[in-house]
Amino acid sequence: MESKRQRQVAKQIQKDLGEIFQREMKQVFDKAFVTITDVKTTPDLGIARVYLSFLLTKDKEGLLESIRENTKIIRNHLAARVRHQLRIVPELQFYLDDTAEYAQKIENLFAGIVIPPAPEEDEEEE
Repeated sequence: MESKRQRQVAKQIQKDLGEIFQREMKQVFDKAFVTITDVKTTPDLGIARVYLSFLLTKDKEGLLESIRENTKIIRNHLAARVRHQLRIVPELQFYLDDTAEYAQKIENLFAGIVIPPAPEEDEEEE
């Protein structure tokens, strides 16, 4: 169960990282659109797990690896933004959030199901 403070910090990190990815780190992503879908923090606020979704890119794993390689730079940008709010800037761990793709796959499976009509029962009226 997340504490209120964990949720507050996670939301602040999500907001700040979104701005960092759109402004400072735009050139790293090569026209790809990066969305921070969720942030989860550990109880001691030492680690933030950041879940990312990508649009306009074919190589999602490559882009995720590029982000992981630039974690130190991203964390420095984050530190500049939250230095007055947090004592310690959490370590950032980036993960691919494929929830939207999974939901689309399930939706396509449901759309492909053919349900035959129920047989009509002959009702005899007497």
